[in-house]
Amino acid sequence: MALETAEVRIAERWKRPSREWLDAFAPFPVANIGDAMERLSMCDAGIIPLTADSAFTGFAFPVQVTAGDNAAVIIALDYIEEGDVMMINGMGHVDRALVGEQLTQRFQNAGARGQVIDGAVRDKKIIESTAFPTFSRGTSPAGPYKNGPGVIGEPVAIGGVVCCAGDIVVADQDGIIIIPFWRAADVLEKVKEVARREAEMTAEVTGQYR
Repeated sequence: MALETAEVRIAERWKRPSREWLDAFAPFPVANIGDAMERLSMCDAGIIPLTADSAFTGFAFPVQVTAGDNAAVIIALDYIEEGDVMMINGMGHVDRALVGEQLTQRFQNAGARGQVIDGAVRDKKIIESTAFPTFSRGTSPAGPYKNGPGVIGEPVAIGGVVCCAGDIVVADQDGIIIIPFWRAADVLEKVKEVARREAEMTAEVTGQYR
């Protein structure tokens, strides 16, 4: 079956929230946001950064694929908007890579801020050279099939956390957290307080050793 005939369901186009939300959350590390969210909504530790400086804040663009098949990922290219983060549920399958050099560069050119693959990637060295923030469950030299089925824009599970289109995703070297957009205002106020308290504790500890 060719890509042109792959069965891929596409949700109605969703409206992205204002990118001001991304600017608001960008200063805060994942650990602080996790504390503000009762230590929930963090993807499991098996999904790790591909490079030492992978970090981003963006809006979730969810894609569900069949294990080892990236037809839906390719079709999703037509729907990416500036500020999106590709959140690809590959069912944890790491025997075939879902994303490599070419898709990574096309995501980057389309304005995406990063990619999270609950599955495998390949062309690791080249992806590293693009400086495009990438998180995955592993690497594999084996390429994907392109038969489908798949789903674009509907809720998916990434690292054990439900992810909906337009949710805010923050990632750094500690890991990935997904903030449901309906909770964004509340979480933002809480993480500001967490950061304030942590700064006070740091200043206190630093002062003790001067």
